[in-house]
Amino acid sequence: MKRRPITQKLPWSYDLVIGVVRPVLLAITRREWTGGEHLPPEGGFIVASNHYSEVDPFMLGHYLVDHGRAPFFLAKSALFEVPVVGAALRHLQQVPVYRATSRAGDALVEAEKALREGKCVAIMPEGTLTRDPDLWPMRARPGVGRLALASGAPVIPVGQWGAQEVLARYARRPGNLLKRPVQKVKAGPPVDLSDLLDRADDPRAQIEATARVMKAITALVAELRGETPPDRPYVMKPGEQDRKERS
Repeated sequence: MKRRPITQKLPWSYDLVIGVVRPVLLAITRREWTGGEHLPPEGGFIVASNHYSEVDPFMLGHYLVDHGRAPFFLAKSALFEVPVVGAALRHLQQVPVYRATSRAGDALVEAEKALREGKCVAIMPEGTLTRDPDLWPMRARPGVGRLALASGAPVIPVGQWGAQEVLARYARRPGNLLKRPVQKVKAGPPVDLSDLLDRADDPRAQIEATARVMKAITALVAELRGETPPDRPYVMKPGEQDRKERS
């Protein structure tokens, strides 16, 4: 598809990243972009997607940029502590997430501000790579529900599939890029959370909102895969995230 122009003013570093990264992705992948009509052409909104490969944020970003919306990701704070990478993320105006600390609420405040400024805020609600053996979306953290209800911004679910052919989960080397694997990304209509908006501070409402978002994402992934998802999402075990991320 022909790339749509981005009308929102971006930091110069963002334009630089698009100019460098997008041609690389065009060279090593083929694309099946669908559902773009569900992405608001202007105004703030939340994009929520599944997470199954270290490179799938790049595919999601590619999809959004091609549709004229530059994403601002909620990313774990550890990335902002990496030399050079952290400085780049800050200049790109990405939003750090401080898990299990006194600063955990900072991400919500910054994300709400970005939404008020008319930005597209992208989030992977699972918070880490799925631990489902077959790469289906797993049970998510309630952050996306909390943000959606606090901000009132529309939540656009996005399913994606194919990034594992570029870089498999936890792999140290990319796949056979000569094949130019197909990247399938599909956006769906906004998730209906209208009946929960008056309970924004209720943890049960936040969990319910998150479950609805993940159900919509999983349905899109199932369409892209042409398969039936599990009856229940995988639930990550205590300590499992730490073990995997250290390996």
